[in-house]
Amino acid sequence: MTLAELTAAMLAFVESKGWLTPGSPHPQTPKNLAVSLMLEASEVLEHFQWANEAADPDALASELADVLLYLMQLAHIHGIDLADAVMRKLDVNHKREW
Repeated sequence: MTLAELTAAMLAFVESKGWLTPGSPHPQTPKNLAVSLMLEASEVLEHFQWANEAADPDALASELADVLLYLMQLAHIHGIDLADAVMRKLDVNHKREW
């Protein structure tokens, strides 16, 4: 599945929940999405709080999926092509000294 297909599936889900309609109890604003992204990233970190490996790979996969979903939505509402952004960032990083 491509990133574009994943984004379309994410948007269909968000629309089905009514989160894009005015007055939604879960407004999909940039600030709310950025906060949610960080909260989900923290949940990824919890899997490694007392261990070097995740004890439950399925639970970790679920949290990683949540991170990706919020990231895709935040990129979408800002008109950012994540695939292009990743490739441009990799190009910049290849030229950096580490």
